[in-house]
Amino acid sequence: MQYTVLIIDDEKKICSLLARIIELEGFKVFQAGTGKEGLKILANNEVYVVISDVKLPDINGVELVKEIKKIRPYAEVINLTAFGTIADGVMAMRNGAFDYITKGDDNDKIIPLVYKALDKAKLQYRVSELETKVVKKYSFSGILGQSKAIQEAINLAQKVASTDTTVLLLGETGTGKEVFAQAIHYESLRKLKPFVAVNCSGFNHELLESELFGHKAGAFTGAIKDKKGLLEEANEGTIFLDEIGEMNLDLQAKLLRVLENQTFIKVGDTQTSKVNVRIIAATNRGLKEEAEAGRFRLDLFYRLSVFSIELPPLSQRKSDILLLAKHYLKEFANKVNKPAFTMDEEFEELLLKHSWKGNIRELKNVMERVVILADGSLLSANLLPYEFHATELATEGDMMKLENVEKQHIDKILKYTGGNKTETARLLGIGLTTLYRKIEK
Repeated sequence: MQYTVLIIDDEKKICSLLARIIELEGFKVFQAGTGKEGLKILANNEVYVVISDVKLPDINGVELVKEIKKIRPYAEVINLTAFGTIADGVMAMRNGAFDYITKGDDNDKIIPLVYKALDKAKLQYRVSELETKVVKKYSFSGILGQSKAIQEAINLAQKVASTDTTVLLLGETGTGKEVFAQAIHYESLRKLKPFVAVNCSGFNHELLESELFGHKAGAFTGAIKDKKGLLEEANEGTIFLDEIGEMNLDLQAKLLRVLENQTFIKVGDTQTSKVNVRIIAATNRGLKEEAEAGRFRLDLFYRLSVFSIELPPLSQRKSDILLLAKHYLKEFANKVNKPAFTMDEEFEELLLKHSWKGNIRELKNVMERVVILADGSLLSANLLPYEFHATELATEGDMMKLENVEKQHIDKILKYTGGNKTETARLLGIGLTTLYRKIEK
């Protein structure tokens, strides 16, 4: 790959000489006589290294560094000057210049310096590309759905994303609360800072306190060294507290302090720690009712619910079911190198009739199992779990047929896993004990 260097200097002879020296090293070189001309070239070309004179007709080269970084953040700038001063050198480096050298020294230094600047620029370019991919992957464009209910939720989330306001996401399990939290973070000014997710129901009281706030060595048995908490890990970014309704009342008091003044005390510490973090919380409970019943702090509820967003269950998004199903079918087909699938009419009809109590998470799991079981590209109703057929079979009053459907489904999954009952239970979404009981039956 041929990398590009831009030289900005109003002395044409020096500019041409430098260009020639750098071109001999295999670089593509652009030349500009003014800062304005240089910025125009920069905007239209992928430039990795800029060599700029400090004294330009229209702008100081030291100040130009900031303008260059706005257009190409990964590009590295080398400032050249005939009369170098310490003050200019310091200002150039503060503005983001890679180096600052005086003319006359550049003959020996310029080529090694260009290569060093290029190495750093290439690394920064790769990091920038990855950051762009991450932001795109987790932005609102990644949330599928055309129904009015989901579009209203997306619209609210987009409006609050650019602020630092605390957000409370409400909705049933599996409606995509963490996906929304990520989208809010990655479309905020904090998008290049950490996003840390914590499931409050996954820890007991003591462990959750230590995980969130950190602890000092000796704070409790086994605390052999200081530990940074997840709030500190999320500093300058966002922390997502899922299932906030499961948090102990004592911890709620500590969290309230974080919301009020961004301070907290680690377990076993006497000093106050400070963070700069945005909090997004989520729950499938009715927090206001919990607060009124004394099971959740009312003051914390009001602090968390500054901006609430209700995520609709899949049962209220019927027009999105087939769209989501096709998306997950494609995703899982790609993972196992299977061709594209088509759903037959009965298959689609059963998807639309299903209650989807597990919401999007349930739909995703069902599509994964379907892809595993499918032998051809056309998906028929018999590939769906037995509960999809239960209503029809029950109305016929023939429970033997329901049992047969269940038996055939379990048998097919067992064959797929090679008799691995633990994996079979996982794919079926049931406990291992339940599976053994059904096999015996």
